Amino acid sequence: MSDIVNKLWGFCHTLRHDGIDYGDYIEQLTYLLFLKMANERNIDLTAIDTTDEAGKKTRIDCSWPHLSEKSGIALIDHFSLVLRALGKQPGLLGDIFAQAMPRFNNAVNLKRVITMIDEEDWTSMDVDVKGAAFEGLLEKAASEGKKGAGQYFTPRVLIQSIVRVMKPDPRAHKEFTICDPACGTGGFLMVAYEWLMEQTKGALDRADITRIKTRTFYGQDLVPRPRRLALMNLVLHGLEPHIYLGDAIYEPEKGERYDCVLTNPPFGTKGANQAPTREDFTIETSNKQLNFVQHILTILKKGGRAAIVLPDNCLFESKANEVFELLMQDCNVHAILRLPRGTFTPYSQGVKANVVFFRKGMPTENVWIFDARTNVPGVTKKDRPLSKEHFTEFEKCYGDKPDGTAKRKDLGDEGRFRKFNIDEIKKRNFNLDITWLKDDTIEDADDLPEPQELIEDAVEELEAAVDELKDILEEIGKA
Repeated sequence: MSDIVNKLWGFCHTLRHDGIDYGDYIEQLTYLLFLKMANERNIDLTAIDTTDEAGKKTRIDCSWPHLSEKSGIALIDHFSLVLRALGKQPGLLGDIFAQAMPRFNNAVNLKRVITMIDEEDWTSMDVDVKGAAFEGLLEKAASEGKKGAGQYFTPRVLIQSIVRVMKPDPRAHKEFTICDPACGTGGFLMVAYEWLMEQTKGALDRADITRIKTRTFYGQDLVPRPRRLALMNLVLHGLEPHIYLGDAIYEPEKGERYDCVLTNPPFGTKGANQAPTREDFTIETSNKQLNFVQHILTILKKGGRAAIVLPDNCLFESKANEVFELLMQDCNVHAILRLPRGTFTPYSQGVKANVVFFRKGMPTENVWIFDARTNVPGVTKKDRPLSKEHFTEFEKCYGDKPDGTAKRKDLGDEGRFRKFNIDEIKKRNFNLDITWLKDDTIEDADDLPEPQELIEDAVEELEAAVDELKDILEEIGKA
């Protein structure tokens, strides 16, 4: 996979001279990869009905073989026609290619990319190659300092661990649905489907197949580009997902309810910088992640379960205590996983984050916290990459019941898994940034955090302080 990524990325430098940045390049690759893989999967795109610019009905061959045989100006013109024709189709195909625009001005460069793609048999590979290629290109972009590369990405190793403990099994009942309200490129939804295929060995009951493929997987994203890739990924795996384009927390909620929510809302404070005006949001705050918690509380069915990735500041900053007090009244917040430092390397290397697990429909009695961070060497891209082993002990401690009802053992002050009852949580004013292990690295001058990590820690604390000041100013303004 790395060879393919290096080959695709290497050509990006050439395209920059044509004014195609890394984001445009990745988007153009998704169009071309979709057409190639559709051909490999025998999806017929040879006769697509559309209308030309004059309003005349016409039929276009949008298939990969027809595109790949062209060259010169004819290639540029035909690629443009293909994107426009597919973007006008009803249903998922139109959603995938909505507002798709060609960025190639040089026919030789477009032909080179097509040739590179044509050299591989993408669907025969035993990994989600297009997702892996996209993630690999994002890594390249992030490592070269490209802004925003990490906003779409959650490490697949982390997603897989979350899915293993959450067991999002649509065979549970006929209305079972899975949602990621900040789905990015669809990683959680894709891994949930891969987990199901692994559990069933790919052999679903005939009665379940249509329902699972057409009425199970839901998502939403604010940005067209990752939504497009999520649709492509899931469609090419034979699914018909429902992935909405829009702002999950600032737009009115759709009234849909889900059995399982798996999500990693975008980190940071950039955005509308004001509290959403939604009647279902009891706590008024401009913090995006805390609003996502409230949003999930709304969209979960009674008995539904959720796992949400949240940065450390969401466990202690202004309004966090109010949000978690509310959450614990309506939900069993049964587990928190403190993620290793560097989990989001190389995208957001210094971000410290957690996964919060809860089930709707009953109040919290005990919160179990697993510390996978203290005295664990920070994750690095080359020497200490994030691996399945980072979460092996956590998964064992979590237990085999996805709703958190498995029998658990408190490992004591020296262990990584501890239980805190609701009375202890109340005494802390619902501050869930709880540690108990002695951090040996603090006393070891040779193992101090990297300067970049210390800077990002300071920035995180400053951002939390700024958010608190904003909330105070809002309250003063209302007085």
